[in-house]
Amino acid sequence: MNTMSLWHLTGWGFAALAFAALLVGFSKTAVSGANTVSLAIFAAVLPARASTGVLLPILIAGDLLAVLTYRRHAHWPTLWRLFPAVAAGVVAGTVFLMWADDGIVRTSIGAILLLMAGVTVWRRRRADTEDDPDRVTTRAGRAKARSYGVLGGFTTMVANAGGPVMSMYLLSAGFRKLGFLGTSAFFFLIVNTSKLPFSAGLGLIDADSLLLDAALVLFVVPGALLGRWAVNRINQRLFEQLVIAATVVGGVQLLIP
Repeated sequence: MNTMSLWHLTGWGFAALAFAALLVGFSKTAVSGANTVSLAIFAAVLPARASTGVLLPILIAGDLLAVLTYRRHAHWPTLWRLFPAVAAGVVAGTVFLMWADDGIVRTSIGAILLLMAGVTVWRRRRADTEDDPDRVTTRAGRAKARSYGVLGGFTTMVANAGGPVMSMYLLSAGFRKLGFLGTSAFFFLIVNTSKLPFSAGLGLIDADSLLLDAALVLFVVPGALLGRWAVNRINQRLFEQLVIAATVVGGVQLLIP
């Protein structure tokens, strides 16, 4: 039995998944948050819960390519402050997945993404000066890092949708384009890898899902190369607008039945 018949995929269905995998690579090296479109495609073509298990190894492949590309631009103080809160969010997301059905998951994540996008736009419009990433050392900065970290861990566990939440945090903290991409690359490589045992324990990753991953992961590479080419041609303001727009699109998609 081949992969397509195993998952009852049509040719168009596999093509949609391949495009979504390509978009994962692009989002990891160019416009973080755009992979919420990939999430929606996977959930539309595959059973919603199973789609999160198939998508996770593909995201990790994109994370590896992003780390190789932007490893010199990561801001590690921010990462160390985020990880404890993210771990708490991942545990909460695991518990949530034990009882929540697909409809509750989609509605919850979509609402969170739209809320984060709105808060970020509001904060940036009222700010007189750019924030500095080192300002996470203040009490308010630490509180913001914890709140976004918990939300990021929760959303990435239940729907692989942590990208937009962390994108909103990094934008609100004043990260420039390369620092944004380098920090998010290491963040998601570590977080997504740590999710593997949780997802396997929930039955979301198994031999069948990994077989489909093997057929799709090659499409991540051209997407990452396209993103690396495009990021040098996107100015900072457009970059931020694209990130926010991708977050809004992803949130709306998740709210649509």
